[in-house]
Amino acid sequence: MAPDPAPDSDRDATQNNGPARMTFRPEFFKGLAVAAAVIIVDQISKWWILGFVMQPPQVIPLTPFFNLVLGWNRGISFGLLDSGGWLSAWFLPLAAVAISAVLAVWLYRVCHLRAAVGIGLIIGGAMGNLIDRLQFGAVADFLDFYAWGTHWPAFNLADSAITIGAAVLILDSLFEKEKKS
Repeated sequence: MAPDPAPDSDRDATQNNGPARMTFRPEFFKGLAVAAAVIIVDQISKWWILGFVMQPPQVIPLTPFFNLVLGWNRGISFGLLDSGGWLSAWFLPLAAVAISAVLAVWLYRVCHLRAAVGIGLIIGGAMGNLIDRLQFGAVADFLDFYAWGTHWPAFNLADSAITIGAAVLILDSLFEKEKKS
């Protein structure tokens, strides 16, 4: 009688009452690397703006449609919910952590690079802004685009990463539907 072969898959390990192993796809680590890169670049840009460029705070025109400014956002996108108080101090940071945790689970489950990059951009942007909220009580915004005298609300690199990540996920969902058809 031949000996039983050693379990070589998660299913075999669980059938033998062994612990199920978590397997991480390469996309998971690539998404985390994107998130880490966004956090690092975002925090370096804010350190540079706060520590050197905006001493004292000022408007620095760079092109006919772009300035560097310094603004503090205690709310969410475009200054919504910028009332301060418990919302800024507790709810928004906790919401950022909860949303990032859900996105991390999604990242663990994705099977292709485009979705992993999109999720990584969003997680990195959320964590970059969370660091600001914890450190300053508000998010530092400094990119000011405008046209014909109308200014878009100032934003930062973390905000840009979140927006680009959302666009990548939307495009990914469209392309994945086409592949399945």
